[in-house]
Amino acid sequence: MSKSHKQASPRLNKARLTEEVVAYFQAHAGELIDIKTIFRELHLKTHPAKLLCMDVLDDLLMDDFIIEQAQMRYRLADKTSVMEGTFQRKHNGKNTFLPDDGGEPILVAERNSMHAMDGDRVRIQMMARRRGHVREAQVTNILKRADKQFVGKLSVSRDFAFVLTEDRTLSNDIFIPKGQLKGGKSGDKVIAKIVEWPEGSKNPIGKIVEVLGQAGDNETEMHAILAEFGLPYTYPKAAEDAARHIDATITAADQAEREDLRDRITFTIDPRDAKDFDDALSFKVLKEGALYEIGVHIADVSHYVTEGSVIDKEAVKRGTSVYLVDRTIPMLPERLCNEICSLRPDEDKLTYSVIFEINDRAEVKNWHLAHTITRSDRRFTYEEVQALLEARGEASPEDYHAPGDHAPQPGAEFEGDKAKSLRPTEDFATELITLNRLAKLLRQRRFAAGAVDFDRPEVRFDIDEKGHPIGTYYKVAKDANKLIEEFMLLANRTVAESIGKVARQRGQKNSVKPKVLPYRIHEQPDPDKLLNLSQFVAKFGRKLKTTGTKQEISKNLNRLLHDVHGQKEQNLVEMVALRAMMKAKYSTINIGHYGLAFDYYTHFTSPIRRYPDLMVHRLLTRYAEGGRSANQEKYEALCEQCSDMEQTAALAERASIKYKQVEFMADKIGQEFDGIISGINEFGIYVELTDSKCEGMVPLRDLDDDYYEFDERNYQLLGRRRHRRYTLGDPIRIRVARANLDKKQLDFALAEE
Repeated sequence: MSKSHKQASPRLNKARLTEEVVAYFQAHAGELIDIKTIFRELHLKTHPAKLLCMDVLDDLLMDDFIIEQAQMRYRLADKTSVMEGTFQRKHNGKNTFLPDDGGEPILVAERNSMHAMDGDRVRIQMMARRRGHVREAQVTNILKRADKQFVGKLSVSRDFAFVLTEDRTLSNDIFIPKGQLKGGKSGDKVIAKIVEWPEGSKNPIGKIVEVLGQAGDNETEMHAILAEFGLPYTYPKAAEDAARHIDATITAADQAEREDLRDRITFTIDPRDAKDFDDALSFKVLKEGALYEIGVHIADVSHYVTEGSVIDKEAVKRGTSVYLVDRTIPMLPERLCNEICSLRPDEDKLTYSVIFEINDRAEVKNWHLAHTITRSDRRFTYEEVQALLEARGEASPEDYHAPGDHAPQPGAEFEGDKAKSLRPTEDFATELITLNRLAKLLRQRRFAAGAVDFDRPEVRFDIDEKGHPIGTYYKVAKDANKLIEEFMLLANRTVAESIGKVARQRGQKNSVKPKVLPYRIHEQPDPDKLLNLSQFVAKFGRKLKTTGTKQEISKNLNRLLHDVHGQKEQNLVEMVALRAMMKAKYSTINIGHYGLAFDYYTHFTSPIRRYPDLMVHRLLTRYAEGGRSANQEKYEALCEQCSDMEQTAALAERASIKYKQVEFMADKIGQEFDGIISGINEFGIYVELTDSKCEGMVPLRDLDDDYYEFDERNYQLLGRRRHRRYTLGDPIRIRVARANLDKKQLDFALAEE
């Protein structure tokens, strides 16, 4: 450290301090430095000295000498004025440039964009910075066009046509020459591609790639949602042909090299509309009331889908099955996922199994991994198992009060047609009750270790034969769901530990590097986001301590979520808390799973619908046979692809739910409903309807009885003259005003008082 850093000058002035700060950043090029470190290293102990330093930092930011990469965290800026990276188009014209080096986004105004499209690789030139303005750049070259397509509604006139798109990255309609319509007519939903955007032209010029069908048709709209996110809605013929030619016969060789568990009591538990059953449980008493053999059996997809095959390449591209409201877009051809690999009852199946010996305290005393042959005795739905648990008094107390139908509790009479329809099955009752008790112990232990409880109900739709929503219901995780969840978690954690944890234990001083495996990882919440969450919940009189160990922070989060349960601010607090959490993803670099409180975790239990599980199956088989560690770079790239596709699939699922909510309410214009205020911002009031759980907005512009101001601190709208308040969680009665299917937007109005 230079002498100037050892002792702050007693006659400190701005020029002298600027020299010291500049020298310090140059000496620590490439490092991200927080403000407290700067104060400490430069011996700035007084309040005036610290304020002067903040002033110097502001000047250096303006001069692009340093970059604020996070709140009060700085690094020396790359002084290069020409950079390459990715262009991000915004519908409001405030486009951004993302440098290849991962630096902060840089503003590119529309006039300086050269009509670059979202995702294009571009070269930019930094512009002279104006005092009091953010950094700006201009695009000088478009290096590579993104292969982006746009979904919209076609409007055809005599000599030309336009595609009216709702894409948030493009505010301009796409001009389509008459010869590029591909048979499209006005009112059709289409996929279009931009072929050029002449300088000085307001609209880009494009061509129709595919006509999806008439807008408003269910098949058309679901395909449009998939196309909007770049997801496929048909399966390639080559892959389907390959699936048709797979020999599903279980040979004598298969039987000779596998454990035969067909004599075990085995069953599947899945949603009532499931077709692919990729996991099953088996149960055997080893010592009455003391020790049980519990098998977690997973469809052995890797036996049928070989790496590099036509089917495998398509599965890699998809990464996951996609679940829209009314359909599943499978990762694998239907013959595989619904027939050959599906663990259907009374059929012999090839499986990959984690077989546990567990005592009555839910402690694993022994386990092993094996390729097996199994045979399911019974296919259960979650509802059937839940009815059994409730009727026997084995369900958790909160399950009896959850939304939905319930079986009569112990001692109650089965009266009436509905009660008779809820009469629980008695098949495998003892086995299911024992498994449920063990699952509860596993769950208790997991939360005691610091797992975070983010169980949020999900809105689902009853759909008619035309795909039209005719009713809504809440999907709530009850004991039957949690029973399966805990044993799947146990299997996933156990096989992850078998590669990551055991390898390190065998090494001397952790010198043996674990073999490559795709892990499911989840980072700790960002400290700044946690602090923001703490400040946010304080508005509702809640406290959240954000310091301490991982376990302490998790327990504080769980306490907060428990305290707001059933309160009017519950929905909003849960949403903000979720945003504070990092997103789980796949990686070969294990950092553990914060949300589950597991040091080692992977995905092993759903290879029919998730590609990472298929990778894990292959690698576990390879390592069991003595194979060398796989190529980490190759598998890390596959993990990134799967993580990206998982996020894209989730966005498409949410878009389909929103569309069906609007469609469900579209024939109810003018009708009144009760709801609660689920959100408030400067644009209006979000209302969730009590019965259907559909959400819409009362726009601020429609609240014309007063001038309303958004009180962000107290999360309410306050009328300036009449002092009427609209507060989060308040009951409210609304009238359905507009239902815009193209924008997937519901507008409400206040009902007349």
